[in-house]
This record gives sequence, structure tokens and C-alpha cells, in this order.
Amino acid sequence: MNTDEFDVKHIAHLARLSLSPEEEQTLGGQMGNILGYIEKLKEVDVSGVDPTAHAFPLVNVARPDEIRPSLSNEEALRNAPARANGLFIVPRIVE
Repeated sequence: MNTDEFDVKHIAHLARLSLSPEEEQTLGGQMGNILGYIEKLKEVDVSGVDPTAHAFPLVNVARPDEIRPSLSNEEALRNAPARANGLFIVPRIVE
């Protein structure tokens, strides 16, 4: 695939890049190589391969949700610099 099949200037604009003409030429050739490789990959027979999101199967590593003992409201507020009605009092940040 050559640089005529896609617009390097448009891609650079989308990526917020300003390229010199030499850089456009270089990147155009590199993009052509990348797109050519993708075309080669399209020729590979993957009919017997299941689609996957990961190369290795993943399992959820989080523990199951269980009710466990936690801090009481009084314990949580014990070191609070300011509190009222069982809540933390924090400085106002939005006027």
C-alpha cells in the first residue's frame, strides 16, 4: 500500500502533529508498510481459531462479595478533625 491510498496530512491533523514534508514522506512510507502488513494478516486462515480478547484465559481475581465486620461510625469518625451528625466536615472547595 502506498501513501496515495491514505492522507498523511489528515492523519497528522487528527493526531495534532505538525510534520515537515520530509517527515510526511517518512511517515507515509512507514504507514504504507504497516498497512501492507495488515493486508498480509488478512490472508491468514483463522477459521479454526476461536475469537479471544486475551491470549490467556483470565479469571476474576477479586474476592466474592461477603458481609464482613467493618468500622462502626464512631470508630471511623474517631480521628476526624471536624464532624457533625455522624458525618465528616470538610472545607468547602466550590463557591
